Amino acid sequence: METYKIDLSEGEECILGQGNFSLKTVDDIVRVLMASASKIKVGVAMNDGGMRITRVSGNDPDLEREAANIAYSVGAGHFFVVIFRDAYPVNILNDLMDVHGVCSIYAASANPMEVLVHETDLGRAIIGVVDGHKTEAIETAADREKRKETLKRIGYHLG
Repeated sequence: METYKIDLSEGEECILGQGNFSLKTVDDIVRVLMASASKIKVGVAMNDGGMRITRVSGNDPDLEREAANIAYSVGAGHFFVVIFRDAYPVNILNDLMDVHGVCSIYAASANPMEVLVHETDLGRAIIGVVDGHKTEAIETAADREKRKETLKRIGYHLG
């Protein structure tokens, strides 16, 4: 098993998933995300399991390049990477999961991540994704208040 580290730049978010029909799905993902969050800047890359290439789409060349480098390095067939700015995963995940070629989502995060990959004679498979760091404590009352204030500050008001 190999581990591939994903360290994002400040302000970037990442979604890792498994799909099908990369020929079309790589562009479908971009279209859906741009419709879900009008100001989103996005790069999508998806490995084609048959053609053995990494397909790339998006509206930001730097994010496209970053997504392509991650997908290519991991090398698993039909694995896709979405790198984006100016949106949160919570705002786009439901629409992304409704894309016909999307099978599953491994992680959606701005945290450092590690992709665990196993290789066989046929190819590579994603075993799982480590998303963020090990938990060290249970939320306190002060932590809870800070969480609620953060949500209000970024536009989520709790009823």
